[in-house]
Amino acid sequence: MTGAPLPPLVEPGPALSPPELARYARHLSLPGIGVDGQRRLAAARVLLVGAGGLGSPAILYLAAAGVGTIGVVDDDDVDASNLQRQVLHGDGDVGRPKVESARDSVAEINPHVRFVAHRERLTPLNALDVMGRYDVVLDGADNFATRYLVSDAAEVLGLPVVWGSIFQHSGQVSVFWGAAPENGVTYRDVFPEPPPPGTVPDCATGGVLGAMCGSIGTAMAVETVKLVTGTGRTLLGRLAVHDALEATWRELTVRADPTREPVTALLEGPDAYAAFCGVSSVEPVETRASSVEPVETTVSSVEPVETTVAATEIAALLDDGAYLLDVREQWEHDIVAIPGAHLVPSGRFLGTSAGAYAALADLPTDRPVVVLCKVGARSDRVAQAAREAGVDARNVPGGILAWISEVAPHEQMY
Repeated sequence: MTGAPLPPLVEPGPALSPPELARYARHLSLPGIGVDGQRRLAAARVLLVGAGGLGSPAILYLAAAGVGTIGVVDDDDVDASNLQRQVLHGDGDVGRPKVESARDSVAEINPHVRFVAHRERLTPLNALDVMGRYDVVLDGADNFATRYLVSDAAEVLGLPVVWGSIFQHSGQVSVFWGAAPENGVTYRDVFPEPPPPGTVPDCATGGVLGAMCGSIGTAMAVETVKLVTGTGRTLLGRLAVHDALEATWRELTVRADPTREPVTALLEGPDAYAAFCGVSSVEPVETRASSVEPVETTVSSVEPVETTVAATEIAALLDDGAYLLDVREQWEHDIVAIPGAHLVPSGRFLGTSAGAYAALADLPTDRPVVVLCKVGARSDRVAQAAREAGVDARNVPGGILAWISEVAPHEQMY
């Protein structure tokens, strides 16, 4: 049967102290956990990849549940825009490393938990070492390169992965474990290839219902407790899909691909997984430039076409008469905007409707058009469409966030 009960992942630890017996009383009387299961939780070592929207609720509930060692790998700092959904952090944590904020939250919730901070980005150079110290990994990453890296490293190490993802009003949860006693399935079995770059907007672009992160992240914590204690039927071999607007959960059966070659080593090089997913490790994940190969020519007089502009060059181009097009939404423009920019949301330019053609036709053709969004993904698509329409359009990789970082650090990040 798909998702059949699995043996406990962790052996029981030492006897519980009187304070622990009192703290975990509701677990001790719970069928499937009891004293034996609580001792297994106390002996468990759990790693969370990411202390963001999914990691936040998972960390909180795993700490409260009494997981003995919780490790968190995250190289990011807390931003004000995180607070709408990343409940691990508060207003006073803005600007702090997320692993430090997570450490303080865990200490407040349960002093019996050992917290290990890995303030670094997971790469092929450190993944096996970091993940190899733990019994189970929770993958709450927000990019495909990290998801494939976690999957490959877990397959090499024989570790189970509790995986979750969120976008707008929906989310997914599953358990992947290539070394499972039966029905072993990995992330690569379900998602053999990453989607083309730019086709799946990130949460910054598409948005996410904050409270739904709790639904998915908590479900990941529940799956972890089930794996550690051997209770219940895990999501191994099943993919749970949640639609928050419809208040529904549906289940898909997933199986290992018998034709897939097992992963026995990681892709080589620190940027190997970014390259596998077709993105640049230097630019933000969603700011990759066009993948169109340059056309070779033997005419030496042909000048290369400029397709990008650095954030630091915007002011000089505006002084020379360039047209600055901001393709973000109105609410983003209300937070921060570059003086002189013309706001037209990206959706007005894309597609094959008469409105899209009209919007492109309204752009000037007698001067450069500098196109800007938050991080560069939307503006890249608009700039490509504009160039196809005969406009000298140039994208700003890194978007307005790069402009704030490099030109106007006093402006509001979001």
